[in-house]
Amino acid sequence: MLRALPKGADLHNHLAGAVYAENMLDWAARDGLCVAPAQGRILADKCAPGPESGRVPAADLAAHPDLRADMIDALSMRDYVPTPADRSGHDHFFATFARFGPAQAAHDGDMLAEAAARAAEDHVLYLELMISPQLGPVADLGSRFVLQGDGFADADRAIAPALPALVAAARHQADAMESRMRAVLQCGTQAAHPGCGVTVRYLYQTIRTMPPAMVFPQLDFGYALVKADPRFVGINIVAPEDDAVAMRDYGLHMRMFGWLARRDPQVRLSLHAGELAPGLVPPEGLRFHIRQAVEIAGARRIGHGVDILHEDDPDGLMAEMARRRVMVEINLTSNDVILGVAGAAHPFNAYRAAGVPVALSTDDEGVSRIDLTHEYARAAATYQLDYAALRDLSRSGLEYAFLPGDSLWARTRPFRMVAACAATPSGPVPAGGACHDFLAHSQKARLQWTLEARLHAFETGMIRQAALMDDHAQSAGQ
Repeated sequence: MLRALPKGADLHNHLAGAVYAENMLDWAARDGLCVAPAQGRILADKCAPGPESGRVPAADLAAHPDLRADMIDALSMRDYVPTPADRSGHDHFFATFARFGPAQAAHDGDMLAEAAARAAEDHVLYLELMISPQLGPVADLGSRFVLQGDGFADADRAIAPALPALVAAARHQADAMESRMRAVLQCGTQAAHPGCGVTVRYLYQTIRTMPPAMVFPQLDFGYALVKADPRFVGINIVAPEDDAVAMRDYGLHMRMFGWLARRDPQVRLSLHAGELAPGLVPPEGLRFHIRQAVEIAGARRIGHGVDILHEDDPDGLMAEMARRRVMVEINLTSNDVILGVAGAAHPFNAYRAAGVPVALSTDDEGVSRIDLTHEYARAAATYQLDYAALRDLSRSGLEYAFLPGDSLWARTRPFRMVAACAATPSGPVPAGGACHDFLAHSQKARLQWTLEARLHAFETGMIRQAALMDDHAQSAGQ
């Protein structure tokens, strides 16, 4: 039943981590790459003819199922067991990206096709995928100036002339990626995959573990890209939050965002903050990250937010988040395998009790070997959620998506439609009238209307199925 449940959105989804290892090994084989089984890595260079010590052509893995299985384990969290050389789920998880990176280099369109196809099979209407086009050239802009403290205006002036060409290159890269996706899914043909119908937008993800002079250009570029291309609807900052550089520069990064937000307040931020747990960093490192993301950077959404109860004045902070309608992207499986935080130890219920908006997401579904249905099932089983709660989580995904336009909802606790559409029956967009006019001016509301129509059909189908089962039971008892 939960797979068929219409799900509004997956708002926290790294495209690089969304791909299953099996597909990456197939791409490596197709591209003539080798793997290093002892290291659990896909190698970047082509395989040379003849045997090479420690290297196996990826194409040969099909004939060696045990070796292929070991590679899948190394490239994901499947069957993870700590060893002296691979000590924690946290370390194994983040190490996978370097291990499989070479297989993805020429396949961003295939990756996008996989993400869209899986979303469709999972009955997800909308994806916001985190990607980093032109990351290397953008970060290299930091070599053109020395960032002095909070001298963001000087840094901006130094790199501004280079941004238009990089924005154009990033847009071209996105064009090519989407063109390949449409070809893979056969969009526009009679054989089109349902993934063609999933609405996809992007968050430009910046990397927090680089030196400050390389981080600021990424943020500045991200703002320029969002303003230039409507497919890019916001910005995020990623990489392990507990990394020494990320911890040292966290406050500086938030001030960078704050400066840019004052200049361009229309650009929306969803920031990884609070992806931490006791023991991973010293206690003082748990006390301020979410607050600074909200109050200094101006984040509209928080990714993970796991350490909220260790923040200074957590109740006051959650009250502020509820008042500002700052939504938290909840990644239950990811938080378990990376941080060891699950069940009652997870702040999911604390956020809900405080009135902070939440929605479920996958984080890195390929690495974690999950999908969004898995996260709904996990939430339902762990926190005893009824159907109404699951439906609200589905609606929240679209409510807090960075799509343009007014919301279909006049209020969300409980959900109540705007007056223009409140009396209009669920179904196709009305041909005329106030609701038609309202939907015509809002991408967000149109997608929300589609979700409501699908939820209505789902609920009607479940009622009919229950009635048929009841009739069958009564007939059997006669």
